Amino acid sequence: MAALLSYWEHQTFLRDYDVVIVRAGLVGLTAALHTRRLRPTARVLVLERDVLPNGASTKNAGFACFGSISELLEQEARGGTARLLRVVQARWEGLAELRCLVPDEVLQYQPVGWYELFRPGEAALAARCRAAVPYYNKLLGPIIGRDEVFRDATSLLPKLGFQGVDAMLENVAEGALNTGQMMDALLRQAWKEGVTVLHGCPALALESGPATVCVQTPLGPLEAAQVLLATNAFSQQFFPELDLQPGRGQVLVTKPIAGLNLPGTFHYDKGYYYFRQVDNRILLGGGRNLDFAAEATTEPGLTPLVQQHLEQLLREVILPGRSVRIDYRWSGVMAFGAELEPLVEALAPGVFGALRCNGMGVALGAGVGKRVAELMAG
Repeated sequence: MAALLSYWEHQTFLRDYDVVIVRAGLVGLTAALHTRRLRPTARVLVLERDVLPNGASTKNAGFACFGSISELLEQEARGGTARLLRVVQARWEGLAELRCLVPDEVLQYQPVGWYELFRPGEAALAARCRAAVPYYNKLLGPIIGRDEVFRDATSLLPKLGFQGVDAMLENVAEGALNTGQMMDALLRQAWKEGVTVLHGCPALALESGPATVCVQTPLGPLEAAQVLLATNAFSQQFFPELDLQPGRGQVLVTKPIAGLNLPGTFHYDKGYYYFRQVDNRILLGGGRNLDFAAEATTEPGLTPLVQQHLEQLLREVILPGRSVRIDYRWSGVMAFGAELEPLVEALAPGVFGALRCNGMGVALGAGVGKRVAELMAG
């Protein structure tokens, strides 16, 4: 292909760059925008291997969330209180940064809250989480800026009509947004601010040299002073030793449902399932816990095991007694690791990584993009 490029294409797109960013997802585009703002003369290129980002940026459920009580309990036990506070603050500040970059009306941001549902067999967990509400209100209140972040919302259950749900806790500071509109706005803003974005142009290999990094692409080699990998679960192609575990999330959306009224975003079975109303439809995803090994993949796809379980959850719990049909199905790929915090660091001379959002990409992505842009700018 490189031999068939015109003189104009060589001069315009295959010149040397100050920064090449691999992947045009939420982290990659926010890093590009902040790089241009920190270094207005920097030549910045973003390479996206697909027509649309094929990780999770446009594949997720659009939850603007930073943690349920059960998640916070588990994460605090795993990493300690100080580390939990750092990561919650990063999530909260990341959401604020996103809403600064893209106005709420464009994001279609809805401050509808997040509800955690508990099944009859989870009575002990529900009691433990309910008892932890005052503790986490006091612990997280200074970060979130309100005294009451969590509260018992079990009294609202009869209005929602769920089957087989005995208790419900609410996080009043969370909401929902439209990730398609989010990515469209970021792409438009990147081009407006002088960032070049090439879709369908993957980075095939990297070679770090003493002064520049060579990026091999189908168009030919590109030279850059710095390269940023915003490739999340796909980063082991370049650095196999990284602490990254891919996790595929499968999602479905129903056909329109007459009279649907389901305000809020909902988590079920310790957060392994999640759902919300989108227009007059139900969006439902999750099921990674049914077969962790099969879902630890970067390959897009659907499995009968997960899809059938999602449909069963829809029929038996969310909309019991109602017959609904499915209109859309898809999957997205997240990245998890042993550490709670994202990986933002130099990986090799001239090569940086902004990776591993642990399933919280919407909350962390914009903040991570800003942090790594500041790191590369010195």
